[in-house]
Amino acid sequence: MKKILLFSLILSYKMALAQDITGHWRFVLANEGGGIPFNMEIVKHKDSYKTFLLNASERLELETIVFSEKKDSIFIPLHIFDACLALKIGANQITGVYRKHFNQTDQNLIATKNEKYRFFADTPQKEVDFSGKWAVTFTNTEGRSYPAIATINQNSKNGRVTASILTTTGDYRYLEGNARGKELYLSTFDGGFAFLFKARLVGEKLEGEFWSAKAKSATWVAERNPNATLPDASKITYLKEGYNEISFSFPDLNGKMVSLKDEKYKNKVVILQIFGSWCPNCMDETAFLADWYKKNKNKPVAIIGLAYERKPEFDYARQMVQKVVKRFGVEYDFLIAGTNDKETAAKTLPMLNGIFSYPTTIFIDKNGKVRKIHTGFSGPATGKYYQEWREEFNALMSELLKE
Repeated sequence: MKKILLFSLILSYKMALAQDITGHWRFVLANEGGGIPFNMEIVKHKDSYKTFLLNASERLELETIVFSEKKDSIFIPLHIFDACLALKIGANQITGVYRKHFNQTDQNLIATKNEKYRFFADTPQKEVDFSGKWAVTFTNTEGRSYPAIATINQNSKNGRVTASILTTTGDYRYLEGNARGKELYLSTFDGGFAFLFKARLVGEKLEGEFWSAKAKSATWVAERNPNATLPDASKITYLKEGYNEISFSFPDLNGKMVSLKDEKYKNKVVILQIFGSWCPNCMDETAFLADWYKKNKNKPVAIIGLAYERKPEFDYARQMVQKVVKRFGVEYDFLIAGTNDKETAAKTLPMLNGIFSYPTTIFIDKNGKVRKIHTGFSGPATGKYYQEWREEFNALMSELLKE
């Protein structure tokens, strides 16, 4: 908690900086896979600075930069996440750490000014066009395999690649990188997670490694398949035999206990969002739900976010959720449901066969009957999959509201 409040105690940044920090920066997070590159732009805005993380088509605005007393260091809070970039300013170079406050860990990084590329500064000669849809199988370090779909778009002139990788529990958001010969490189950093994908074309298959933060998380193979599909997201999570409804009692952000039996939710369609402020896919779903609710709150509908946070302390969880509420202007309810360990979280909703993904969305009709449970979320980075999810959501809600 003290680290979260640190930024408000650091002195004002209105004095002139010794170095001009505005412009494009190429960062590299140190890891065992050779580093995870990401891009950032800093712009001057009146008496302060605005900072943007750049991943493919996304331009993700961060919070206002905070400066040290000597103006030789900067701290960039990473919007809704309990983390920051703590950076030392040099001549056209930045060094520092990606600091995760919740578990008190640092990851070293270095940044160079006026570099907009991701992995390679030059334009590699085109050898392979990786564009298309790929059926992917990941195998984690414990030997468990799981399917995914990769959609890749490669610029034929400069080898720049943008991509999305969708799994049964969510997507890896906006991926960007380069193709070089028979090799493919992709990365992303959204403030909450840093990912690195590397692969080489061997025959007709891609064979590669997947890195999450500092260490290798999985190996992966992929084959072109325009008809690749994933398991039905509405059949992964379900009510156990013997249960016919969802029930709970959790505190809201003011500590008041809330239940679905409360008068506020009677005769309403209720959407339950199993959520965590630390979860980038939850961030994307919350942006959608917050906007949808503002346009439909005059109808008999309610949304309840069940927050599962990284620490059990109520004050910590409330503060993290409040950051999300402020960021997206959320007008629906949030309850503090527990911690994000899936086995522990599942015990808070024993009527479900488990909690397998953040987010998971439960649709309940006006009579309290569960009509659908959607595991995971296909965010805006997934293109047509996001559009299909929106269409399914709107069709289901239209049906439930008419009943």
